[in-house]
Amino acid sequence: MPFGAVLEQVGGLGRFQVLQTVLLVVPILLMASHNLLQNFTAAIPPHRCRLPAPHGDPPGGTAGPFNTTLRALGATAGPPNGTLGGANSTLEAPEATLGSCLRYVASSPSNGSAGPRPTEPCLDGWEYDRSTYVATIITEWDLVCSYRQLRQMAQSIYMAGVLVGALVLGGLSDRFGRKAMLMWSYLQLGVMGTCTAFAPNYATYCALRFAGGMALSGFGLSIACLVVEWIPTSHRAITVAITGFAYTLGQILLAGLAFAVPHWRRLQLTVSLPFFGFLLYSWWLAESARWLVLSGKAEAAVKVLQRVARINGRKEEGEKITVEILRSHMKEELAGLKASYTISDLVRTPVIRHIFFCLSIVWFSISFSYYGLAMDLQNFGVSIYLIQVIFGAVDFPAKVVVTISLSYVGRRLSLAVALFLAGLAIIANIFVPTELQTLRTALAVLGKGCLSASFNCVFLYTTELYPTPIRQTGLGFGSTMARVGGIVAPLVKMLDESYPLLPPAVYGVAPVVAAAVAAFLPETLNMPLPDTIQEVESRAKRKRPDDPKEKIPLEPQEKAPQKEP
Repeated sequence: MPFGAVLEQVGGLGRFQVLQTVLLVVPILLMASHNLLQNFTAAIPPHRCRLPAPHGDPPGGTAGPFNTTLRALGATAGPPNGTLGGANSTLEAPEATLGSCLRYVASSPSNGSAGPRPTEPCLDGWEYDRSTYVATIITEWDLVCSYRQLRQMAQSIYMAGVLVGALVLGGLSDRFGRKAMLMWSYLQLGVMGTCTAFAPNYATYCALRFAGGMALSGFGLSIACLVVEWIPTSHRAITVAITGFAYTLGQILLAGLAFAVPHWRRLQLTVSLPFFGFLLYSWWLAESARWLVLSGKAEAAVKVLQRVARINGRKEEGEKITVEILRSHMKEELAGLKASYTISDLVRTPVIRHIFFCLSIVWFSISFSYYGLAMDLQNFGVSIYLIQVIFGAVDFPAKVVVTISLSYVGRRLSLAVALFLAGLAIIANIFVPTELQTLRTALAVLGKGCLSASFNCVFLYTTELYPTPIRQTGLGFGSTMARVGGIVAPLVKMLDESYPLLPPAVYGVAPVVAAAVAAFLPETLNMPLPDTIQEVESRAKRKRPDDPKEKIPLEPQEKAPQKEP
């Protein structure tokens, strides 16, 4: 391929590509922290109604420490919905609380009857067990009982921000460049994340999290395109896998940070301030040369390529590249360009339209099931920090297997199998008795690992299926569908109070359906990145040439390939 030959001329996978990839991967460590942050900043600690203050005392009462008072009363924190039940709920002391949402009325019934003790809501607020969580948005703004829905709403608002960011910043990246949007996203996330740590109330918190979600989506998409568009085909799968491993490591890092910083405001600040550092060194990064050429900025592309050649130790080869040579090499791609591209180009031609609809279903299903599992850590019956580490650690073997599969078996089959296994594991949990908690947790971890592997597949697959002019737009819309899935997932989870089997059934069926849809996508193993829509359309009309297998290089090769396969 013409541009592949130019890329090899300036060094292929050289010192520049390695260094730029490392600098782009580091921020991904904190991407997981922001996505899954509410598992810790919005954790719900055990709580109960605060006892009424004695006459003359200030509001809040003199109940004493949570655990001590609760044990003294012989009570246990009741269910969040205030259901009156449990042997320990009946207390002798008239001032004792009944549970987490109701308490016994302090005064005796006026008629003196021996009937059921009257109850009332928590009129004086709540007391929280702070042994695990020093402070969360739940304890600070009392988002419990009748306000418990606001916890899920906050996460949905954040995911809505990620959705809007994928739509807006994805398109702007195709128009103004990957690097420009990356730097803007770093700045926005650093500012909004820091301001969130000082939010005075719930409404401000949600608004700032929304803006932070937009920025996170923007830098994630820009990183994906910059990595893919600077890496030769033979190394693309392993490079994308490395970015996936960084996200996995970030999940484990989040557990450690949350354990070390149990106050939600300080934790929010800890995962936000580093983005100012990322902004400072992002000036060194190089814009995508592919994008520059196809955006009519060939002169800038030549300068970028010559700089890359110098860093890779191929200064002489880089100096041979001129605007005329570059345009000559990419004559076919430039001839097929329009003045501008919009989201309508995703559905304008038949092959692109087919790819668009299939990928939309796949992106939605993966994210829907993934966040259905990953944002429900408090219900596994073990330490939330331990289960976060386990959920993160399982990604390593899952992504190693799928990385090898991508290079030897192909993108389509790898994606379909990972999705099918994820759905099978989630559905199997429906038939496992609740007392077999270890088995249920193991199946959930297996399903989560397969979904993480599917994310790796679909990221690489999407960048290879869409041509350069609409690659970022297509990736942005795919990410948009993923965020829709992330918004819908907690809403489905809310149905388990009335229909306990419905959420796991839906979470399991979605990836199975997506696996069937993925089977209709074209294979891209060993295929070069398409640079025009016409190129994608024409590929579907001709038989794919026989190319050597794309393999992960296990030992140095004697000679670098002369062109991108």
